[in-house]
Amino acid sequence: MVTRRQDDSLLELEKTRVKPPPLFKVMVLNDDYTPMDFVVGVLQKFFGMNREQATRVMLKVHTEGAGVCGIYPKDVAASKVEQVCTFARQHQHPLACVMEEN
Repeated sequence: MVTRRQDDSLLELEKTRVKPPPLFKVMVLNDDYTPMDFVVGVLQKFFGMNREQATRVMLKVHTEGAGVCGIYPKDVAASKVEQVCTFARQHQHPLACVMEEN
């Protein structure tokens, strides 16, 4: 965009673009002790998945070692990780939840 000043000189306005914040993947990791039903419940409770979605992610965790639960800004991802880990410990399960930059 170009505008004119009172003295007839031209000013060019620079457009600044703000980059969106980096996003982080929240993942649940496989272990040999946490029951599959508990993992499905966690995915439903903390990530808003329906039973079918949660079961699909749980099977991915079981067969591949990790499953993506969601992608969030850093502070939201960190909160989700903390909530899941706290909930798992309260129920005496070693379920691990981690985040990594997308």
